[in-house]
Amino acid sequence: MLSKEEKIFLEEKAKKVRKLIIEMLYYAGSGHPGGSLSIVEILLYLYYKEIDIDLKDPRSTDRSMLILSKGHGCPALYAVLSELGIIDREVLKTYKKLDSILQGHPDRNKTLGVDMSTGSLGQGLSVAAGCALADKIKGKSHKTYVILGDGEIQEGQIWEAAIFAANNNLDNLCAFIDYNKLQLTSKVEDVFGKCNLLSVWADLGWQCFEIDGHDFEEIDMAVKFKSEKPKVIIAHTIKGKGVSFMENKIEWHSKKISEKEFEKAMLELR
Repeated sequence: MLSKEEKIFLEEKAKKVRKLIIEMLYYAGSGHPGGSLSIVEILLYLYYKEIDIDLKDPRSTDRSMLILSKGHGCPALYAVLSELGIIDREVLKTYKKLDSILQGHPDRNKTLGVDMSTGSLGQGLSVAAGCALADKIKGKSHKTYVILGDGEIQEGQIWEAAIFAANNNLDNLCAFIDYNKLQLTSKVEDVFGKCNLLSVWADLGWQCFEIDGHDFEEIDMAVKFKSEKPKVIIAHTIKGKGVSFMENKIEWHSKKISEKEFEKAMLELR
């Protein structure tokens, strides 16, 4: 259970990270605000409580790993890595610029702290399952975490990996679904249909949770639950969380931030 001090610390970090995300996207002139803002609490919790990353050697893989399968949400990842001291604050302003180490999708060969290059949706869970299986074979106690988009899980490869993970009893694998219920051009249910994700994953052999993805205590409870199965955490989130005019708006999946919108967003986040 998180202490009061830990919760306050993480909540303050969340405010800082959201400001960094808006700054990055504004200077870049493009990007994905909605799905970056919706995963802030998940990333912060994992990096400050679960991912034992060596700040002196971020490329070391002898640790728990985090795979951001929904790679377009990388501004949130870059901002958190900056708060950890792995990415210089000034470098954030080069996001998506030519020759920058911070591209529009994560590249582990360019960016310290990035555990997998992602961008082609649907691949992250397969790689995460492979990492988890490798740790089991090697007798390592590490965990592998993966963040999936709720639109992304329409990809068939996700379900192949889900079956593989359950059949191999990968209890060291934990998947988060960023369930903000909006994708590129519509509501998820308009494309995917109405679906009880909890029962679908449970039927495949996963330990399932539904939580408020912006509540650090609920995240902590789900992550800490001991299970003999792979774990999926369906995190109900708000697309564009923290900026009123972006929240629950489909158009903010991917949209340029104007100067006026930037000033309004930063004022709200202060």
